Amino acid sequence: VQLQASGGGLVQAGDSLSLSCAASGRTFTNYRMGWFRQAPGKEREFVAVINRSGSYTNYLDSVKGRFTISRDNAKNTVYLQMNSLKPEDTAVYYCAAKIKGGPDYSSYLYDYWGQGTQVTVSS
Repeated sequence: VQLQASGGGLVQAGDSLSLSCAASGRTFTNYRMGWFRQAPGKEREFVAVINRSGSYTNYLDSVKGRFTISRDNAKNTVYLQMNSLKPEDTAVYYCAAKIKGGPDYSSYLYDYWGQGTQVTVSS
């Protein structure tokens, strides 16, 4: 499956931003979808995951209550709504698709990755 992430940008602390990830090529509903991020000099970290139907979500503790992951299976798209952004949220954000079982926070279990979109939050 091909993934195309979009929606990043430069915002101020406290602002909101919405990321989108459009999927094509394979059956979108076969995949659990995740968002990861990587800040300069740091390892890629799990941000959020949503199951195939959209009935289950999970988040990195530091984004709980601020970020919301959702998906529209009719549009083959997964979203990440980010509110109350902080400078420490600055990173390249990646969407990823996973068909395997196992921990959702393990990036190596994801089969396909988008190209990343930069999110920069100024203080």
